[in-house]
Amino acid sequence: MTKLQEQVQQRVDELVDTELGLQVVVYQNGELVVDAVAGEGIEPDTLFYSASTGKAATATVANVLADRGVLEYDAPIADVWPEFAVHGKEKATLRHILTHTVGLPALAPDTTPDDLADWPKITSYLATAEPWWEPGTKTTYHAETFGYLVGEVVRRTTGRSISDVLREIAEPLGIADEVYFGVPLDQQHRVAQLVEPAGAEDTFAMLAGMFGKVTPAAIIPRAALCNSPEHLAAETPSAGVLTARGIAKLYAALIGEVDGVRLVRPERVAEITGPAFTGKDELLGNDATWALGYPIGRLGSSAEESPTSFGIPGMGGSAAWADARAGVSFALTRRLFDPAQSASAVEIGNLVAKTLC
Repeated sequence: MTKLQEQVQQRVDELVDTELGLQVVVYQNGELVVDAVAGEGIEPDTLFYSASTGKAATATVANVLADRGVLEYDAPIADVWPEFAVHGKEKATLRHILTHTVGLPALAPDTTPDDLADWPKITSYLATAEPWWEPGTKTTYHAETFGYLVGEVVRRTTGRSISDVLREIAEPLGIADEVYFGVPLDQQHRVAQLVEPAGAEDTFAMLAGMFGKVTPAAIIPRAALCNSPEHLAAETPSAGVLTARGIAKLYAALIGEVDGVRLVRPERVAEITGPAFTGKDELLGNDATWALGYPIGRLGSSAEESPTSFGIPGMGGSAAWADARAGVSFALTRRLFDPAQSASAVEIGNLVAKTLC
């Protein structure tokens, strides 16, 4: 057992009383170097609803298909999705979706949890919606719409759902049952039940106000919604239900070779993971630097401080990232669903980065 494995396992054992269950996995140059779990009933193959942490899988599907020549970053979306060519979106591209610059961050104000499972309803709304700006000129985080936009481009191009394509990509890595956009009913017994901390109502009310222009309050993720079999089964590729091992291994195979598998050619990694758009987030106000589907920088570290790192956290406190220069990928999942608290992912991620990056 390595010293880093011991350090991480000790820390998750200390955290489990408050976080109720954790997984931490680290790969370095394609080798598993940390695999730590803690909590009653938590195993390495336990699935966690990890919210936007799953967007990395969505982006990776798009980037793998682009590397294979199936998708083109700069071809008009309307070439494969003709209904999209309205209200100035005629020249919008996959690159604009991946950099959150396409200008379609908002779902319909009356969207319900049931609507999230209605793929034609959501994608038809996005196709006919007017963008907030000329695509490619500004950015804001497309919290709920990102997955549907990528997923519909994939579906129109391949004739297959994004879940099916993800499974094909993940199977050679042995993680086809560890990263989901929608969990089959026969696999839902593996999903850890999320728990919200006491006093969380104020936090969720704040989020409802912050994201009110783009995400109706009824669909802001809450533990009860995310634990429901119907929501877990719905294909919602702006979020993911996954193991730390699954998403860390997917990142590892994006930046290098794992078990003899590379997801993209080595010469494409810099293009995929380097800066593709920099600007101020029009809704949230923060400075944002986007690679092709992933923000640059680690959780708790800016793009300037960690320019070769990229990855996306989930609002409940799960997170994953990779460092292309160091050949390192990291993921943490947890049962405690607390959007105001990601200290464990920052602390353990910083330990990993200090040791390996």
